[in-house]
Amino acid sequence: MSIATVLIVDDEPDILELLEITLSRMGLKTHSTCNYQETLAVLQQQTFDLCLTDMRLPDGSGLDIIEYVQQHHSTMPIAMITAYGCIETATKALKAGAFDYITKPVDINRLRELVSSALKLSTNHVKHDVPVENALLGNSTLMQRLRMQIAKLARSQAPVYISGESGTGKELVARQIHQLGSRNEQPFIPVNCGAIPSELMESEFFGHKKGSFSGATDNKIGLFQAAHGGTLFLDEVADLPLNMQVKLLRALQEKTIRPVGCQQEQAVDVRVLSATHKDLNKEVAAGRFRQDLFYRLNVIELNVPALRERPEDIALLSQVFLQRLNQDNNHVELTPEALAKLQSFHFPGNVRELENLLERAYTLCEGNVIDSHDLNLTNVGITPAAIASEQPSPSTGPINNLEHHLETIERKIIVQALEETRWNRTAAAERLGLSLRSLRYRLKKLSID
Repeated sequence: MSIATVLIVDDEPDILELLEITLSRMGLKTHSTCNYQETLAVLQQQTFDLCLTDMRLPDGSGLDIIEYVQQHHSTMPIAMITAYGCIETATKALKAGAFDYITKPVDINRLRELVSSALKLSTNHVKHDVPVENALLGNSTLMQRLRMQIAKLARSQAPVYISGESGTGKELVARQIHQLGSRNEQPFIPVNCGAIPSELMESEFFGHKKGSFSGATDNKIGLFQAAHGGTLFLDEVADLPLNMQVKLLRALQEKTIRPVGCQQEQAVDVRVLSATHKDLNKEVAAGRFRQDLFYRLNVIELNVPALRERPEDIALLSQVFLQRLNQDNNHVELTPEALAKLQSFHFPGNVRELENLLERAYTLCEGNVIDSHDLNLTNVGITPAAIASEQPSPSTGPINNLEHHLETIERKIIVQALEETRWNRTAAAERLGLSLRSLRYRLKKLSID
């Protein structure tokens, strides 16, 4: 197997020597240049497995080298070396296409981790196939573009903010970025920020030391330690309280965490992906989300399209969902009329709503055919009369968040059915016209205990 070669660009002899010695001890070949013009001349003649470039050069900028590499050597990862505390510079490098960055003074362990991770981007090391159950389904132009963006982002360590409505598959997108990247052999840790009690949040994220507070009977590792070397996915990040936002920002900037009750900080190597169905720009404007944390998380934004924007994918999605439901040699299919009805629906709950709707229709349909009359497109498990009865009076003003309003109605009706059946889930499911599995899903989604 050929030895990997790394191009080092820096005009400081001490830094050059440190990098050359460190990489040589890792069994790598190195080639060094000290300015922009010399680097371009070398890149026109040779290919490398990795490039490490300083930000400030005598005749140019490291950003210029990143731009050249993106245009002429797009498969070669490039990492930026920048001064300590220059987060804005590092962010520019990541937006321009840099794989990652490292600050001066150079931490040798951090350098080794960065180089090892970057070299895994070779096609000989990274698996480019995604398990079928984790695949993003759809052949529409929007989905093809999304998959191309995911493949590109997988070659970077930049924080990615995944935006999109509820039910579009934001966690699935995050899993694919992880799966296609150099961290795919390390953990992928998803966490719903809105599901963690505020008083336990610091301990959950950073861990704690035994005896650090009442009830801390053992040492506990946090989510950052659990995701070390891999990816941490912060879902519904807009639900983080402001005091936790400050601590998260420091962890992201310093790449260190301090467990509750510990005096020493611990270095962590984690790629952070985040998502929320809320508009973070509006949350920042309202003072509910820190602007500096928003900029740190939103280095690159990736939008997941709503299902109504790609109705041509509904046939494929329906086919796959029904294949999962078809058991015991059942072969339930959609009639053309039913498919047409689905393709004309707005789907405020997106792909998740389509899956739930087909699950209900599969359970209630007669024979092996789902016809248009088997599809309740008002809201799965909730009657039109129930929704109408819960509409706000004119004095309450317009509905600003339809999804939240529908979830509120759904929660009220489900709780009422459970109370009337003395919390017998089977009886409540029958009363609501749901399968038991569908009711369980809703109980979990709506956090009804």
